[in-house]
Amino acid sequence: MDTPALDLNLLRTFLAVYRSGSFTGAARLLGLSQPTVTTQMRALERQTGRELFERLPRGVTPTPVADELAARIAAPLDDLAVVAGPTPPAGARAEPVHLAGPAEFLCTTVLPALAPLVAEGLRLRVSTGLTDPLLEELRAGRHDLVIATTRPRGRTLHAVPLADEEFVLVAAPAWAERLPARQGERKAAAGESVAVDSATRDAVTPGSAAWDSGPRGSATPLPASPEASAPRTPAPDTPTQGSSVLLDPAVLHAVPLVTYAEDLPIARRYWRHVFGRRLSRTAAVTVPDLRGVLAAVAGGAGFSVLPRYLCQDLLSSGALVALLEPEDPPINTSFLVQRPGASDNPAVARVRELLLRAARSW
Repeated sequence: MDTPALDLNLLRTFLAVYRSGSFTGAARLLGLSQPTVTTQMRALERQTGRELFERLPRGVTPTPVADELAARIAAPLDDLAVVAGPTPPAGARAEPVHLAGPAEFLCTTVLPALAPLVAEGLRLRVSTGLTDPLLEELRAGRHDLVIATTRPRGRTLHAVPLADEEFVLVAAPAWAERLPARQGERKAAAGESVAVDSATRDAVTPGSAAWDSGPRGSATPLPASPEASAPRTPAPDTPTQGSSVLLDPAVLHAVPLVTYAEDLPIARRYWRHVFGRRLSRTAAVTVPDLRGVLAAVAGGAGFSVLPRYLCQDLLSSGALVALLEPEDPPINTSFLVQRPGASDNPAVARVRELLLRAARSW
């Protein structure tokens, strides 16, 4: 994009509008009046000969020309602001680093990792919330760093992969023991002859009515031990994904579902990825905090799908049971996001470097 020499003040105002998404937000960031910001943007559009923003009922949206201009000037203007900014007096208290992200990940993983820096004098201000609003606030200058569950679109923010989180299908032992596949597995491990009803996937014991009668489906014997059996073909629509347990998701229909939100975002993704089908049911309990979901499931409320980092301790202790261990579990990547260019607060770089280093072991 070829442009004539542009006024530096106009470019600063443009970048503030671009990042905040409104003339009002830019005016607040720059300490100007909204009419002044509007006048400056009109002047810049005249200089470039191109429309930079589309006016909306609430705020503005950048045009492709604005995207290109912002990508060219953001880092140089940020670097210039660092050089031209005032030098803090000796002994002055450092500015806090404003960090935002999902509450569960921040509280269980990120904050413990940052404890050494806090002990050395780092000041930290933490906000929690959903990714999209937090990224908008990052653009507006309210945060220094955001941990996002999705990669931000566009070139106005710089994002690097931080960590992968694996999702696990879990329930309390009391529920896991009642599932037919688990019953069959325990009896086989004990050396008993067991079977799976082909229609219901229920475990069937020899001598029972279900063993001798076949109206619900034929009984397929399960081996007494893994060593005594030849490889078997799973029953149709009974995915194993490498698990030692045959688990048809239909057996979970009678178990209450505990989830993060009414639209079941995590559970629906798990069902599509692992079982290759759509999850169609209503949650028994919704808690807008995965730590609450974990507490409810561990207390016996039902089953859920949770990130492994959150429930690993309870899985290790036996307070929770992984109902399935697929070879290819659903994975979500989190990103560490900041505005392009160097921050005028050197502590931001220290936090960023420590998080990227610590995340290698998460």
